[in-house]
Amino acid sequence: MHQDTSPEAIDRYHAHLRLLPPHERARIADGLTTSVRQLAEAGIRARHPDASDDEVKARLVVRLYGREIAERFFGPLPPDAR
Repeated sequence: MHQDTSPEAIDRYHAHLRLLPPHERARIADGLTTSVRQLAEAGIRARHPDASDDEVKARLVVRLYGREIAERFFGPLPPDAR
């Protein structure tokens, strides 16, 4: 899994996380979630450069929650949205 990180470094990182108060761990998790969402949106925009903001959001919802949920919120979707 962590081919470029030694087991000792991973253990130190996890020990550090365990020392943090819950609100700090939540803040870190929120930041990571935001980063992943931004990367996913950037990937969608790279593959569909002419997509509107709403289309990008719809394609992201398809990825996260499935086509059926996305269609409930956004209506008909492009056939290649997956």
